Amino acid sequence: MTTTLPALFVPHGAPTFALRPGAAGAAMAAFAAALPRPRAIIVASAHWDTAAPRVGSAGRLRTIHDFHGFPAPLYALDYPATGSPEAAAEVLEVLRAAGIPGEADAARGLDHGAWVPLRLMFPEADVPVIPLSIQGHDGPRSAWRLGRALAPLRARGFLPIGSGNITHNLRDYALAQREGGRTPAYVRAFADWLAERLAARDIDALLDYRRLAPDAARAHPEEEHLLPLFVALGAGGDTAQATRFHAGIDDYVLAMDAWAFGPATRGDRA
Repeated sequence: MTTTLPALFVPHGAPTFALRPGAAGAAMAAFAAALPRPRAIIVASAHWDTAAPRVGSAGRLRTIHDFHGFPAPLYALDYPATGSPEAAAEVLEVLRAAGIPGEADAARGLDHGAWVPLRLMFPEADVPVIPLSIQGHDGPRSAWRLGRALAPLRARGFLPIGSGNITHNLRDYALAQREGGRTPAYVRAFADWLAERLAARDIDALLDYRRLAPDAARAHPEEEHLLPLFVALGAGGDTAQATRFHAGIDDYVLAMDAWAFGPATRGDRA
């Protein structure tokens, strides 16, 4: 009997998170280790942004080092994941059944938003991975709808993962460095507002976060790093409980909170 898995939202931080995973990486690894083995992982990364949904269907997935100017050891890291054309076809099937157009992409590999957290959570690279693109200009409601289409796959052994960050303002990183490494107050305030709304399952407020959340435009000058949260929220299903299994801040301005949506699990049950 297949166990229905949760949907997850995990941070991928700066690329150096792969070298210095810290407390967030430890929490992600421990959470993944406690899960039943997935049949396949669907990963929606902030760093694959397309006009319409695309589903990676390659049999083997190359590791994409889509960053510049970082320490040389980062470019030597590899995550030798396999894909699954058959599982990708199932993803496309549920998207189309929900009225969402999608296309297979047999050339796409894993950008750092995908392979950095997966390397921490599934270090053996022994679970097939299906990359799924986000639509950065379509907003949270579209991302949530995309996730809702994936929800039935959880009962088939699929593990949907959205990868981004709860806050993501790299301009403020330089400002925080100049100001002695202080974290701006909005970082935790924004993360706490999201946690409260997730606790209440206040979908309407969450989808309208741009207007309602404190300093939303500063927390996310662009939306692409928060949209994977909405994919995961939708994929968790309409009655899912939200569980925060890590809360923290890296690099002054990156809230690294990690969430599970589905049956109640250990952590901050919401």
